Amino acid sequence: MTAFDTLWPADSVEFCPHPSFHDIFVCGTYMLEQSETSRTDQEPEDETAQPSERTKQKRRGECMLFKVDAENERPFSLLQKTSLPAILDMKWCHTSPSVDPTLVIADSEGGITLHTLRGDKPSLVQTSSIACASRHVLCLSLDWSSRRSASSSLGSLIVSLSDGSLALLHPENTTGLIVAESWHAHDHEPWIAAWNYWDTNVVYSGGDDLKMKAWDTRQDFSRPLFVNKRFDAGITTIQSHPHIEHLLAVGSYDNTVRLFDARKPLVPLTQADVGGGAWRVKWHPSPERKNDLLVACMHDGFKIVRFNLSDLNDTSSTSQEQPGWEVVKRFDEHESLAYGVDWSFAEASKDEDTLIASCSFYDHTLHLWRG
Repeated sequence: MTAFDTLWPADSVEFCPHPSFHDIFVCGTYMLEQSETSRTDQEPEDETAQPSERTKQKRRGECMLFKVDAENERPFSLLQKTSLPAILDMKWCHTSPSVDPTLVIADSEGGITLHTLRGDKPSLVQTSSIACASRHVLCLSLDWSSRRSASSSLGSLIVSLSDGSLALLHPENTTGLIVAESWHAHDHEPWIAAWNYWDTNVVYSGGDDLKMKAWDTRQDFSRPLFVNKRFDAGITTIQSHPHIEHLLAVGSYDNTVRLFDARKPLVPLTQADVGGGAWRVKWHPSPERKNDLLVACMHDGFKIVRFNLSDLNDTSSTSQEQPGWEVVKRFDEHESLAYGVDWSFAEASKDEDTLIASCSFYDHTLHLWRG
């Protein structure tokens, strides 16, 4: 399908799960630039100033709202751009069909913003902005607790921050969130924080300290439920399976996706070599394709990995005899870091695969494809 130039490096894509807006998706961008700090554009530069006084890094971003239109020559159209600090992650809240969709965006200045999708010609309206940390701290990832329990109110939110901390936010009224807890979780960047969708008292986190941890939000955050130290590289992505209880997909910079049973989280059930660092993993939204995992493989494109999940419960087989996974589709049209990817929630026609959006960083490209 036709490629779209996002102009700035793109790193996040999310389809809307609301039944009335399955044709809507967003793409987030991250632009690092040098900005003058000691003068305006009209003032002469002070040559005696130190470089740190004259310039500083500024991270800018845009949330781009798109509508899928398979009937036209171009299969999707840009509806809106929203300027923000650089975007690192975005998630739609799974709410009941009776309420407008809500999108939360993690930015490079320690904050998150909530946006509501409204109108006959859909557009995003920012409804609130919440500081999770100081402005020099990046919000790296976020996840809603309500993936399996959609209601008319917002779920709780977990956010990972570049200073090693996690922030827990609870809904306030029907349209807002408030920071309930914040705690030091990792000694290096926690690239990912994610809920256990089947037990929303539990969150998982993983980071550059090579540790995956679990936390009970009802307990003292000084002690995690467990710490898995058996990784050889930083942990980049975690997703609880929305259709199979206790199953976690965990990706790492070591080109590997591991599946864990949350009740035995120190030894993987199986692991797949996906050829590149696994920056994002997304289970298929339909229970009919519960074996399929979409993976953004950084330096090796995008892939759909199909796990034979029945094999994982077969104690008579070994991983050497039967690995339990295969790559059933790969998409290699991107020419740089494969970062953002998501499945559409729209039901595919009988002869078609699911629509997928993917974006890449240095070539600032967005694609739609099927798999």
